[in-house]
Amino acid sequence: QVQLVESGGGSVQAGGSLRLSCAVSGTTYSYYCMGWFRQAPGKEREGVAVIDSDGSASYADSVKGRFTISKDNAKNNLYLQMSSLKPEDTAMYYCAAVYCAFLRKLQYSDDDSDNYWGQGTQVTVSS
Repeated sequence: QVQLVESGGGSVQAGGSLRLSCAVSGTTYSYYCMGWFRQAPGKEREGVAVIDSDGSASYADSVKGRFTISKDNAKNNLYLQMSSLKPEDTAMYYCAAVYCAFLRKLQYSDDDSDNYWGQGTQVTVSS
């Protein structure tokens, strides 16, 4: 079992920055990868960023060049540094542990028992 607890959300003006953190506890298998998803009201949950076991990262086109995912293995923490924020970045952000085969495509399993989610942290960007 994996437990994920996000923090760091808040309200910022457009152009501002926020850093999300995710405390990871429990055990995942090597075929799980870590990443961030977000869900805006009335929209589907979308993949934002993934970091693989070798440290390589992938991003949604909408956040490339603005967001950076990183991890601290010693502290078992996952981070998402968000810069140049836009109003369209407003959403609930979720830390996730998902099968690598899905997360490398910024997707998650249809069988939600295969996915691990945090409780979410709200990010609101005003214009």
